[in-house]
Amino acid sequence: MRRAAAAAAAPLLAATLLAPPAQAEPSPAATGPVGGPQLAGKGIVAGQGPGVPAPPKIKASSYLIADGDTGEVLAGKDPHGRYLPASTLKTLTTLTLVSRLDKNKLVRPTQKACDVEGTKVGMTPKMQYKVSDLFHALMMMSANDAAVALAEANGGMAKTLADMNAEARRINARDTLAGSPNGLDKDLGLDVKTQHTSAYDLALILREGMKNADFRKYVETIDHHFPAPPSKKERKRGKKVGGYPIHTHNRMLAGQSQEYEGMLGGKNGYTIAAKQTFVAAARRNGHTIIISLMRADEQPSRLAAELLDWGFAARGKAKPVGTLVPPGDPAAKKATDAHKLLPTNPLTHDDSAGGWGLVVGGGAAAAVLVSGAMFVLLRRRRSAPYTESYDEAGS
Repeated sequence: MRRAAAAAAAPLLAATLLAPPAQAEPSPAATGPVGGPQLAGKGIVAGQGPGVPAPPKIKASSYLIADGDTGEVLAGKDPHGRYLPASTLKTLTTLTLVSRLDKNKLVRPTQKACDVEGTKVGMTPKMQYKVSDLFHALMMMSANDAAVALAEANGGMAKTLADMNAEARRINARDTLAGSPNGLDKDLGLDVKTQHTSAYDLALILREGMKNADFRKYVETIDHHFPAPPSKKERKRGKKVGGYPIHTHNRMLAGQSQEYEGMLGGKNGYTIAAKQTFVAAARRNGHTIIISLMRADEQPSRLAAELLDWGFAARGKAKPVGTLVPPGDPAAKKATDAHKLLPTNPLTHDDSAGGWGLVVGGGAAAAVLVSGAMFVLLRRRRSAPYTESYDEAGS
């Protein structure tokens, strides 16, 4: 056993001698804001380049313009400023729950869900609703009751908020804190300290959501039939389920009052405290632009069109001022991989157990440790006999 231990330890100790000094993971404060240091300020920052005009001066406290294909941030104003989200928070609700809930599952809402404040689709505890119908109501007409019903289907409000905040952390939306599934604020006793997001995070959330086919369907649909109890006439005709049409609140989709060419979808929101908020994506000539804006004084379609127009004109010309980071922590992963010389348990190829982390330290301490270990192993080898063994928001 001692000979086997010495043989197994020898390459590890040699590798330790060659290893660079171990370094602590950088803290967020040390690395700067997510997406790059130029996104730290509260003023306007925009990429420069030949023929690139100044970004539009819109009346919103914060905004972001990004290339949805490359993730390059082209311009922003207070991009990491934390504001009340209103119904744009429903993009995070949908991103979080769309892969957790079977879209064909039937959900019976509680009376509490049906009585929620603000915009509602109109439900009753007497009926069961398909999850997909609830998502359509949530993203098309900003139904707050649908948001609560979906949270109930996911195991309750506390679990859903925990899931939403975990999802925000997963995609690096670090300015985001969800205190509700629907974006209501004052009605629920929430303020910017207990519920917030940023223009940067809204762009991150929408970009991640648009990777999912069902998410895309919910934000691009213009009309949908929502189920309801049958009327007297319908019951006489033998119908067990009635219903009514619901219509999108996104005025920029095709055929709507402020149609924008190439509009893929998005989410608007409004509360008195949050003012107007909006996040959207559009695609033209094979290129996608994502915009978000927060705390605007007017209905956001016109402002969004100005931001999108600038984005399409500037992409490929303006030098980016930051990036929409991918999920996970690429910087931490790169640092970890650089120092991970051996698996956690090299004898069994099992990375799940602990025990080797301290061995791969660096500098003089490692050299002293190696020298001492080699001395003990060689001394025991000479003296021992040989033996062998072997994880309201709405609008």
